[in-house]
Amino acid sequence: MELRQLEVFLAVVEAGTISAAARRLGAAQSAVSTVVRALEEDLGVALFVRTSRRAVVTDAGRALLPEARRVLAGLCEARSAVLDADGGPSGPLAVGVVTTMHPVDLPLLLQRFTTANPRVSVSMRVFADGSRGLLRALVDGELDVAFLSWPFRPPASVVLRHLDRTAFRLLLPPGHPLASSAPVELADLAGDRWIDGPPGFANRLQVDALFARVGATRRVVLEVPDVSTFPRYVAAGLGPAFVPGSVPVGTGCHEQPVAGEPLSWTLSLATARPSPERPVRKAVTAFAEAVDRHVRRSAPAPGVSTRGR
Repeated sequence: MELRQLEVFLAVVEAGTISAAARRLGAAQSAVSTVVRALEEDLGVALFVRTSRRAVVTDAGRALLPEARRVLAGLCEARSAVLDADGGPSGPLAVGVVTTMHPVDLPLLLQRFTTANPRVSVSMRVFADGSRGLLRALVDGELDVAFLSWPFRPPASVVLRHLDRTAFRLLLPPGHPLASSAPVELADLAGDRWIDGPPGFANRLQVDALFARVGATRRVVLEVPDVSTFPRYVAAGLGPAFVPGSVPVGTGCHEQPVAGEPLSWTLSLATARPSPERPVRKAVTAFAEAVDRHVRRSAPAPGVSTRGR
């Protein structure tokens, strides 16, 4: 078993298909298939069931997954430790991101960070299960830091720095029977056909938690990975949706007030809690400090609204 084989295996698991993994790795599809077959022959088991659309992980593949992540994370930490010992921040930095990054202008943040820390190489990662996948990858050591939205208590091994809290906005489609200027009870909308992100995505987690608080459940019938496009689907009459206050709404939707406590969406920066097994790397500290500076610079003056940004 070789490290390259484990890297390819993880890429296929996360991407869901051989072709998507090949694009992520910058390799030919045939080369990725060859590596996966060689690993399966070496282990004597099938790691995937290939269908016309996906590479579905087998029980054996699921058993290998945490071990593969552990081995590759250990290798990355070993390399980083050697580089950190030789001066300032250096080495690879794996950054997880969500689709809604307000108030962080990520390109500007990375331009400032990489200019100040030229020996750090940054790679950005997204996961099919959104914030839940980002949190898991951070705990497993696959990520160094992650921007995510987590409305629950984090694992003991994770530290959350809250970067921004913005109001949730409830959008109703044209002609909805509960559309009015009077606040609506959240439980009254539980029977609707909802639009939201896939399971594990920040918006989905937050809204599911809101419904749980009022003792109700809802049915999501349209899963969309980009929250910025929700208003278009609502305007098309496909169902209601919640969006963070930073998402532009445009025309065609009715913004409905909600009764009860104010509803909010939070963006946080997650890092691993320091431990003897996982000491803090200089690159991680430098990046967290760069994020703090960036958010302070971006904060609006007192009394200035950020609605619609």
